[in-house]
Amino acid sequence: MQLFYTPEINEHQKEFSFDKEESKHIVKVLRKQEGAILKVTNGFGFLFTTEIILASDKKCTVKITHSDYFEPNQFYIHMAVAPTKMNDRYEWFLEKATEIGVNEITPVICDHSERKTIKTERFDKIIQSAMKQSLQFHLPKLNEPIPLKQFLAQNHDGNLCIAHCEETSKTLLKNAIKSNEKYTILIGPEGDFSETEIQSALERNYVPVSLGNTRLRTETAAIVACHSIVYANE
Repeated sequence: MQLFYTPEINEHQKEFSFDKEESKHIVKVLRKQEGAILKVTNGFGFLFTTEIILASDKKCTVKITHSDYFEPNQFYIHMAVAPTKMNDRYEWFLEKATEIGVNEITPVICDHSERKTIKTERFDKIIQSAMKQSLQFHLPKLNEPIPLKQFLAQNHDGNLCIAHCEETSKTLLKNAIKSNEKYTILIGPEGDFSETEIQSALERNYVPVSLGNTRLRTETAAIVACHSIVYANE
């Protein structure tokens, strides 16, 4: 199944017109014509079955013939991950975390972060593409980058975890996961969190966790943590 995404479509409509860019892609690139069936999601859990009634590359219009709603998972994963030095590695994390089933992502700027400028517009497109490719109907929420100090000052409910590299007592994440609960996981930059950042997180009730016996890159650690939670809930 090929899945299309547009947040503007909703269950109260009988017809819908794609914007110029998507219309051109549907008609000129994919060569879809009147009568063709398109599967469309709005990223809020809905899957619409539609039929093209006007195959215009400027305004492709469809009629909605059927809609289904898919409930979100009962568990929730919020990954707060420091940007990587190489931007493509963070993009890889976004893609794979979306495929796995992350719910929310926040880039956090840390003391040791080498990259402090983030272009979330490109990140959004990567997440949207990964959602469509993996045939999911809930688009993960991507937050604006925020300094870790400010992130820690926010009220985050559920289970709060920090994965750092310091040689201290930690809980193995896979053994600490409970079904159908919310998790916020902090993953630091290549140079790890600073001692001050770790202490600040602990003072705000973040539990130090281990992701295994090997030292992982930022993007790998984020994927391992995300998958561990999803796997424990299957």
